[in-house]
Amino acid sequence: MTADQTSDPVTRVFTFLTECAVSLHAAAVLRMGYGLLYLGFLLREFPHRDEIWGSGSPWTPDLARELLGQMGGFSLLTLSDSGTWFEACYALTLVVSALFALGWHTRTVSVLFAVMVTSFHGRAVFMTDGGDNLIVLMALYLALTACGRRWSLDARRARLRCAATGAGPVPRWQRQAGLVRSRLATLVHNCGMFVTAAQVCVLYGSAGLYKVQGSLWRDGTALHYVLHLDLFRPWPALSQLADGHALLLAVAGYLTVLVQVAFPFALFSRLKYVTLALLLGMHLGIAVLLGLPVFSGAMIIADAVFLPDDILVRLARAVRAPWRRSPTAPGPLVPLPAQPAPDSLDTRAVQKKS
Repeated sequence: MTADQTSDPVTRVFTFLTECAVSLHAAAVLRMGYGLLYLGFLLREFPHRDEIWGSGSPWTPDLARELLGQMGGFSLLTLSDSGTWFEACYALTLVVSALFALGWHTRTVSVLFAVMVTSFHGRAVFMTDGGDNLIVLMALYLALTACGRRWSLDARRARLRCAATGAGPVPRWQRQAGLVRSRLATLVHNCGMFVTAAQVCVLYGSAGLYKVQGSLWRDGTALHYVLHLDLFRPWPALSQLADGHALLLAVAGYLTVLVQVAFPFALFSRLKYVTLALLLGMHLGIAVLLGLPVFSGAMIIADAVFLPDDILVRLARAVRAPWRRSPTAPGPLVPLPAQPAPDSLDTRAVQKKS
């Protein structure tokens, strides 16, 4: 009987949390996704930045300070009413978002990204479509994770440094300090990823249970009324076309409620990928029909936390394969190496470990 088998479950779980960094590639997808999404969001709103967050906003700086004081919040944009200060914060957030997506000095930049996203959200909490609410939460969680270890400039720099210097003699105290730092970073990273997954489950579960309480969702007419809201009709002709299929709308409404309520339970079975595909279609429909691309993008990126790293690696290799293929005589096909199981937030693997 091995030591892992004789140890108690608490010890095994603690060992797993401190020695196995889960979902490093999924964390990288979240980092790149939210960095690019917020960068695109700020670029899209660049012509209207003063009306949303600046001095020309209906939500004045004084109102923002009053609300933040009541909520105990914080925003860098409320520190000064100067237009120069606002433009500097806007430019800084653009740069930080790009660097965060690239993974340049991710530990420091992730904290800056969380501060800037929180600052813009706190400055005009009622002026956006709600997608930035989730981005704020995910930015705070990602600041805890090691989201720069894969697919980043930091990872590339670390590979080049190891290839250049090699393994030299290291003092014992430095090895011990490095081990403690590594264990602590792994623990914080794993907690951040599990909290991220739990947050997504709470969002879907609560949304589904809230819909169940509404009579319009129970009788299948909720989507019909949603498509007639002028505020959420970017293309009225497309909304009218979709509204012409009453049976499909009713089925889509019932399926939406079912998938959202069942999502936290489906994660422990093979239905996880089916529910993720259905949710992807739902969010794409929301982005196109209701004109909420930031909200839909934030939810789609958050769903990536449930994809195992081996699937993400294979997808990345499949995307890069046409660009790396030789135009002359390709070599023999080499089977892909199997990825280690602990490097993914697969709920079945976690269930077996615990």
